[in-house]
Amino acid sequence: MLGQRLLHATPFDPRPWTPPRPAVYVAKEARSVGDLFLRRVARDGYRIAFRHKHATPDGDGRWQPTSWLQFGERAQAVASWLIAKGLKRGEKVAIIGSTRPEWCVADIGGQLAGCVTLGAYPTLTADQLAYILDHADARVAFVEGADDLAKVEAIRERLPKLEHVVVWEGGPRPGCVAWEQVLGSAIDEAAVRERVAGTDPDHTAIIVYTSGTTGPPKGAMISHANIMTVLAHQEHNAPFDEGDVSFNFLPMAHVAERVLGFYGRINAGIESWFASSIPKVLDEVQEARPTVFGSVPRIFEKAYAKVRSQVDQASPAKQRIFAWADEVGREVVRRWQAGQPIPAPLAAQYRAADWLVFSKLRAVFGGRVRYFVTGAAPIAPEILTFFWAAGFPVYEVYGMTEATVVTHANRPGEVRLGSVGRPLPFCEHRIAEDGEILLRGGMVFQGYYKNPEATAKTIVDGWLHTGDIGEIDADGFLSIKDRKKHIIITAGGKNLTPANIENEIKAADPLISQAHAHGDQRKYLVALITIGPAEAIEWAREHQLVADGEADRMLAAIRADPLARPDGLAELMQSVTADRALRARVVEAVQRANGKLARVETIKRVYLLDRELSVEEDELTPTLKVKRKNVEKKFAPVFDRLYEDAGAGLVIE
Repeated sequence: MLGQRLLHATPFDPRPWTPPRPAVYVAKEARSVGDLFLRRVARDGYRIAFRHKHATPDGDGRWQPTSWLQFGERAQAVASWLIAKGLKRGEKVAIIGSTRPEWCVADIGGQLAGCVTLGAYPTLTADQLAYILDHADARVAFVEGADDLAKVEAIRERLPKLEHVVVWEGGPRPGCVAWEQVLGSAIDEAAVRERVAGTDPDHTAIIVYTSGTTGPPKGAMISHANIMTVLAHQEHNAPFDEGDVSFNFLPMAHVAERVLGFYGRINAGIESWFASSIPKVLDEVQEARPTVFGSVPRIFEKAYAKVRSQVDQASPAKQRIFAWADEVGREVVRRWQAGQPIPAPLAAQYRAADWLVFSKLRAVFGGRVRYFVTGAAPIAPEILTFFWAAGFPVYEVYGMTEATVVTHANRPGEVRLGSVGRPLPFCEHRIAEDGEILLRGGMVFQGYYKNPEATAKTIVDGWLHTGDIGEIDADGFLSIKDRKKHIIITAGGKNLTPANIENEIKAADPLISQAHAHGDQRKYLVALITIGPAEAIEWAREHQLVADGEADRMLAAIRADPLARPDGLAELMQSVTADRALRARVVEAVQRANGKLARVETIKRVYLLDRELSVEEDELTPTLKVKRKNVEKKFAPVFDRLYEDAGAGLVIE
């Protein structure tokens, strides 16, 4: 029974186990993304493809269902419009906007027309957007609304190849085409099917522009064959059941949500629910009640910090109950990972812990989540273990844009916490002499658009050089240590991976939201640390640094929009980070983290920043990964200052 439970549940799940009904995948027969989509429509035309919030006169929203057949009609209308406008096979169509049904319809419309589609983050500046649209030779751009349209209009003169701009919201406007007009186009089914039939697996399907943690973004060309290679083995990575429901809010411009998420749901015929906006994710996820969920590590870190913060503010009795449940859950996970049996008394304790604590945490995500999938960066072992203990299986996977999303995965029945799993059937892996992970297989991308020099450096003798440092254990599980270019080499010649150090610091205290270790060619390490805004507000309230009313106002704004920066927050953050009690707590947290690290990895000096690193300040990528080179350059004077005092003991500035 335990083996069966491991298919879709925690190592010991007190909930009744029900056998899965595997989804029916269609990628193995498909030659292209357009072909994949038409096969799904033909098979499940009257089943629901997705739901989205539809505004009503009373200001409320209703979940509006759309069938695969309706989806197909809209996508074919877009394809017919593109063909009528003279776009030829292989020409470029750009999509700029948040994750919503229109994004998907525009993307599939472009695929059905035989075009190459590419996404751009709505958070890009006008100059960044101009670079991508110009570099990609985009002839058509689909944009979400007024803000995105304004950016495109501001750079239109710099884009001589851009002929048409289609806007989803706001109706007809001068110089652009209304979305309704495109959807109203007469469907030329014969022309669409001719384009799909003539699309070769080796043709480029999508161009994905990398986040550009260093230098301008590069356009990774991914073929239809690359995508079908990954999707044809999807049951080995993220197995779907026939009745699964996904909840979607991650950016479609990212390769993971685009291929493994969106195209993966087409492959399996899974119903999607689209969040109406990022601020409403936590409310709407309880309405959608998804069964599968993809997210980035930062979300799990913030969720864990929020849970710990709420526990710290609870009554002593509730704190003791939580601590007991946490200990029981972690012991279950420890035994499971060690291959040890779970004794009956521990099983009974876990049932009680689930009833008292863990089931309430699962309710936050709707109560039906079977598993999470995450990647992009390592998660601290303490945080990962907590989620497994709470009944949230979190399958860490590994991949990259240049490898068409995913090459390794922890999967049902094969989980090793702290690793990213074994290679999927289509992937070979090995470790180079310098520790770099090398990959080979049908998922390796075609190269960088208009950049043969970078391509030649990335693919050598058929092997994709990932730029990541890793280790492969005796059972074939891969563990990621850090980016090769992020490795810190101390003055003593020691090679250190900052990600491990930073994860220990973040896991040491829920107040800490971000950490950046520094110390290349230095005698010891220092760190830049930030405090989460919500945690700072609660601290300020507790220590009489802000009035209750002001705290409530700011917290309400942040809960409505996690990216909001309400009036007074900047001043409050300055007060909190200057507070002696908080600074002492941060020192204690870093000392706890140091206790889990090797001596050479320990942090000797800390700079406490009075704000979080952000996308707006060009310190984070759109997927919330730190742009280390930018941070190192911007805060170089700060880091230099931290090395001026060579006194003993941990010092915070």
